[in-house]
Amino acid sequence: MSGAELVLVAHGTRSRVGVETVAALADAVGERVGSVRTAFVDVLGPSPTEVLRDLRGPAVLVPAFLASGFHVHTDVPRAVVDSGHQRVTVTRALGPHPVLARVLARRLHESGWRPGDAVVLAAAGSSDPRARHDVRRAAAMLSARVRRDVPVGYIATGTPTVPETVARLRAAGEHRVLVASYLLAPGLFHTRLGQAGADGVTDPLGAHDAIADLVAERFFLASPRAARISAGNPVAVRRSTAR
Repeated sequence: MSGAELVLVAHGTRSRVGVETVAALADAVGERVGSVRTAFVDVLGPSPTEVLRDLRGPAVLVPAFLASGFHVHTDVPRAVVDSGHQRVTVTRALGPHPVLARVLARRLHESGWRPGDAVVLAAAGSSDPRARHDVRRAAAMLSARVRRDVPVGYIATGTPTVPETVARLRAAGEHRVLVASYLLAPGLFHTRLGQAGADGVTDPLGAHDAIADLVAERFFLASPRAARISAGNPVAVRRSTAR
């Protein structure tokens, strides 16, 4: 898609550090692809609709989400339709992906993880079964790296919660339990992990170079021709098959 603009779509947070993390990721992606716009689906703006209305040429939206739930399947396509923009491609979400598993493993090492320590993958959670499936796939990818089972705990929506999962591992005789934060940026959800009763909590994935590479890959592998959509045909938004 010659001359397309990349729009990085994140959730949004009231955390200043969280907003700065998304901005840092956008800057890193910009070094790889050129101009990058940032949009948020919740909490703060600009929204994807507002950003798209400000663009005249083709656009590629990359959802900076670690699982494909309501925001990816509903909010983002709706925003594209509401914008009236006629040349938009929406890529897959970032996760699950082996790149994210590698960054998670690095964060675990940084937090003091040792072989044999129990690990809980902490995800925000979703009522969408597709998102929960994605999180389980992410846990399986991390499990292959730490060479032991990695159960999932949810922070906001879904069960078991992170504290429940940590407590279950303790009751099963685990001496050290670490929480791998499956979040992109700091914020309220990440802060809650400090109260989960674990021996350590990793930093969020953050603006890691490998994640910036993944966003750039999503952009470059997007369809070379933007899908034309109309306000009456929201399902016409083209999704990239990049994996």
